[in-house]
Amino acid sequence: MKFKVCGLFNDKNIQEITELNPDYIGHIFWEKSVRYVENLTPELKKGIKKTGVFFNSNIENIYDKIESHGLSCVQLHGEESPQICKQIKDNGIEVIKSFRIDDYFDYNILNKYEDYCDLFLFDSKSELPGGTGKSFNWENLKKYNLKKEFFISGGIGLHSVDSLFELFKMNLPIYGIDVNSKFENENHLKKIDELKTFIQIVKNEIYS
Repeated sequence: MKFKVCGLFNDKNIQEITELNPDYIGHIFWEKSVRYVENLTPELKKGIKKTGVFFNSNIENIYDKIESHGLSCVQLHGEESPQICKQIKDNGIEVIKSFRIDDYFDYNILNKYEDYCDLFLFDSKSELPGGTGKSFNWENLKKYNLKKEFFISGGIGLHSVDSLFELFKMNLPIYGIDVNSKFENENHLKKIDELKTFIQIVKNEIYS
């Protein structure tokens, strides 16, 4: 099980998170986000994939951020086309395509993206790209019938561990867990101790 910690913008907080050895660290490049990255992000220790999160951004801006921040992965969180995904992937950058899920989501949409991105990410549907801080009904994932692995996201915190363990029993191709706001303080900085506890609990369950 992989772990992705998203929404990091403070250098000290980033350094603290790297000590937990997540597999991905996500920086948000959508200017309306409270977690928007304004300055160059620090280099990460080997083995952690620096990920840029974009929302309906033009391809030139995405490539600019890939180069200036040294991104090895891009998460596309808007209505980006399969062609955009393919173009970035063909340039050697890992592509995660996000989809916002509700009870009426048409899983057939995923078919045209399957060959053009490395991973999917399923988040809760909301009016704003940043999400609601709430989980969608994970029972809906029973409708998912592709082999493409995915991140599960949306309002995941310490309170979610039992629900996550039930989700794991569904034998879906879950690649990893994406966390953000439920592990933040009032300044949108990640709470290191809570996040460390969460990762340990999940790993202990999986590998016990």
